[in-house]
Amino acid sequence: MLVVTAVDAEAEAVAAGAPRLDVLACGVGPAAVAAATALALARAEAAGSPYGLVVSAGIGGGIAPHAPLGAVVVADEIVAADLGADTPDGFASVEDLGFGRVVHRPPTALTARMAERLSAPGGPTAVCAPVLTVSTVTGTARRTVELTARHPRAAAEGMEGFGVAEAAAALSLPCAEIRAISNVVGPRDRAAWRVGPALASLKRAFSLLNPVFEEPSHECR
Repeated sequence: MLVVTAVDAEAEAVAAGAPRLDVLACGVGPAAVAAATALALARAEAAGSPYGLVVSAGIGGGIAPHAPLGAVVVADEIVAADLGADTPDGFASVEDLGFGRVVHRPPTALTARMAERLSAPGGPTAVCAPVLTVSTVTGTARRTVELTARHPRAAAEGMEGFGVAEAAAALSLPCAEIRAISNVVGPRDRAAWRVGPALASLKRAFSLLNPVFEEPSHECR
């Protein structure tokens, strides 16, 4: 399997928790990460050692009341939350406009197994819910209200998940997303972010998830 993060600090946390996994820091945002992930997957396939699973991982914002600081969110949906058009009647997704998709659904069996492992004693608080992918991080109360109204079940916000999922889908590969919560989605308050503890939660999550990732790939589909 291939684990894709945005930045090196996230990749290092994942690798520390699960040293045998292939981990790649691909850049920030859905476009950069989609391009880098697609290239990595194509190279692996050309070399005769294709991946069977792709996981987008990193820290992210937690959406109250679903995901507190330090929690780990396992995505049951990976949603492109701001891919669409602003209209007089409100936001319209590209799916509403008839131009494409805005949701990828990870394999149900895989998300269930991951949530089960993370719920073990000593693990972080685990939440299984949609994770939103945005190109602009939410930093105001108004946008928070708009997003949560459109996605009431969403528990986290990141910038890469949908890009990774699109690259995986191009090769018909299953994809998952894991976010460790470093801050609360809402008015931007950089001083309140807890990046270090979130990275520690990410490391702990991957150490707990090793048995799941070592299962044959067909069991994850």
